[in-house]
Amino acid sequence: MATEPTKPKSGSEVPSRKDSPLPEGRASSADDIAAFVARARAMSPHAAGARGRLVFALDATMSRQPTWDMACALQADMFREAAALGSLDIRLVYYRGLGECRATGWISDSAQLARLMGKINCQGGNTQIGKVLSETRREAVASGVRALVFVGDAMEESVDDLCARAGELGLLKVPAFMFQEGHDPAAEQAFREIARLTGGAWCRFDPGAAAQLRELLRAAAAYAAGGREALRLSRSSGAAALLSQMK
Repeated sequence: MATEPTKPKSGSEVPSRKDSPLPEGRASSADDIAAFVARARAMSPHAAGARGRLVFALDATMSRQPTWDMACALQADMFREAAALGSLDIRLVYYRGLGECRATGWISDSAQLARLMGKINCQGGNTQIGKVLSETRREAVASGVRALVFVGDAMEESVDDLCARAGELGLLKVPAFMFQEGHDPAAEQAFREIARLTGGAWCRFDPGAAAQLRELLRAAAAYAAGGREALRLSRSSGAAALLSQMK
């Protein structure tokens, strides 16, 4: 288990004292897509006894510092929600600055995740949602991912490129839960489409609204740990918001 954010690897993660950037995503060939679709069909997304795996991705550009701090305080709720249903491993992915996008290894302890997040400061820069989608797709093929949670407030990339990568996640049956802070129309358009293409959901929360974000994160964790049935059994507003959109 990594103790610091590290470069993702297809096998076990090697602990590192330094952050390492994610590799650039590449366009997938027809053979690539056929291969990972075949693997997806062979996997049970919620096999008995399997640990739920959730990619937790956040925009860490300068405008996001208040929400980053809020997410640090709320992330333990995801583990607590999942604990009632099974188990959960989380892989933190974040981007900031000039082309910087990094990921941790798989983390199963909320205190460890909180420590890692507490060491990361937001820095000015453009969005890198494409890298988040590519990393989620790579990890889904390598070791299985049940869901992607993304929290952000902006989108500054090619919508068509993002949709192509989202479509690959949809083929892998990895829903993206796109949680938007604020009312940026370009972000809303892109986030809604990413959610649709992956079979996930788009939800908005108000700036600084910890209670809203908490319910959404808890619902996503419930899905990652127990699948759609766990959402159906939940009476939370977050679960209802996700179920109303998921295919």
